[in-house]
Amino acid sequence: MTSTAQRAELQAQIWKIANEVRGSVDGWDFKQYVLGTLFYRFISENFSIYIQGGEKSIIYSELSDDIITDDIKIDAIKTKGYFIYPSQLFSNIAKTANTNESLNTDLKNIFTAIESSANGYPSEQAIKGLFDDFDTTSNRLGNTVKDKNKHLAAVIKGVEGLNFGNFEDNHIDLFGDAYEFLISNYAANAGKSGGEFFTPQCVSKLIAKLAIHKQDTINKIYDPAAGSGSLLLQAKKQFDEHIIKDGFYGQEINHTTYNLARMNMFLHNVNYDKFNIALGNTLLEPHYRDDKPFDAIVSNPPYSINWVGSDDPTLINDDRFAPAGVLAPKSKADFAFVLHALSYLSSKGRAAIVCFPGIFYRGGAEQKIRKYLIDNDFVETVISLAPNLFFGTSIAVNILVLSKSKKDNKIQFIDASGVDFYKKETNNNILTEEHIEAIIKMFDRKEDIEYVANSIDYDAIVENDYSLSVNSYVIAKDTREIVDITELNAEIKATVSKIDKLRIEIDKIVEVIES
Repeated sequence: MTSTAQRAELQAQIWKIANEVRGSVDGWDFKQYVLGTLFYRFISENFSIYIQGGEKSIIYSELSDDIITDDIKIDAIKTKGYFIYPSQLFSNIAKTANTNESLNTDLKNIFTAIESSANGYPSEQAIKGLFDDFDTTSNRLGNTVKDKNKHLAAVIKGVEGLNFGNFEDNHIDLFGDAYEFLISNYAANAGKSGGEFFTPQCVSKLIAKLAIHKQDTINKIYDPAAGSGSLLLQAKKQFDEHIIKDGFYGQEINHTTYNLARMNMFLHNVNYDKFNIALGNTLLEPHYRDDKPFDAIVSNPPYSINWVGSDDPTLINDDRFAPAGVLAPKSKADFAFVLHALSYLSSKGRAAIVCFPGIFYRGGAEQKIRKYLIDNDFVETVISLAPNLFFGTSIAVNILVLSKSKKDNKIQFIDASGVDFYKKETNNNILTEEHIEAIIKMFDRKEDIEYVANSIDYDAIVENDYSLSVNSYVIAKDTREIVDITELNAEIKATVSKIDKLRIEIDKIVEVIES
């Protein structure tokens, strides 16, 4: 099945499930149940494949729980990070979903058991709380147990109906595609709770390619505002498994999205010992200080959110912010994320960060931070993207590429906001593979291209008040129609002459009528 066919089937099936539960579960809450069920099915099938070990004579789902020994369970937990008994597998629950009068509590107990199986093992933190947002006893599913079970069964049977074979053999990003489809259809409800800060796969791919460009090996990759983990996982797709040596790191403040990120890692066969996703406020409670530096950093932090800033006098002494000599404004934390990323970046690495355009030209503290970045030659490239690439917002964002190993003191500016660099698809614009490759090619070559790309000397940027706004350095092509003034004047003269003649003819007609 082609990727287009798989994606169409996925979307049709999700929409079918949505119709089954419409009027009961709010659209944005509904996503938790679809994604959670996808995850439950995946880990069930993945775990069964592991236990069966290629033995066609063994069908794990048909075995009795009683034959599971402590040794089998312990070995599985040490390898996979969790344990699922045959009776707890998705396939066995799906068989009786429509008739199981205790479906909601059975699921709750299964999810608790899966999470608890990791207690006391190295995988405990990676597994703990994964199903917190899949609340099978919530009144959002219905006021009665019967209603809850009916809607849960609809979701389970719908996900069971997805016929993609082995998850890992799919041509599409099943989890990412499902998330994007849900966000695009419930964007009004999503708002800043998910749609605006979810990074579409096409943008994720571009950011990942920029961060890892021409790095043969990477020690580890980090996202300080990890979201659902899509940026980290796009980097994985660019490399084979052995190039990113020490794994995937991220921090996320939203509990629901934090759970999705961990689920996403498992869904992409990133084992628990190869990822470390933390919950918390990156700016005030940063993790991984002992794990830095990172050779690749990717991020789409929230735009212009409030933070404590100068109200906390200790922050100016924080080693992330102190070198700039000033904190990001309290009402605009954008540069706080940028400085945080820079402090975690290795001497050979790159950071590619989605940024709101305003931070590149405003004055005050933001100008001072730009001065620090430019004077120390940390800014490699600023790329302006097309508008309407993100769900729930039409903002035309920029990508800031930071490097600590630049070979010159020029900064490259790329205007990729024109019609040659996006394609309109449904309600949003997208970047195709050709668009992404064209941008990467310009980024790599650092050649000046009229109306599109320009590399600017340090002195010229200083003279321009340390502005990093792309349109200050890349002159947009004038697409207005060129008018020949001499020709236009001749046409106007001829038109006036015709009007004068017409008036004379009209006057003669009026005289005849009145006489």
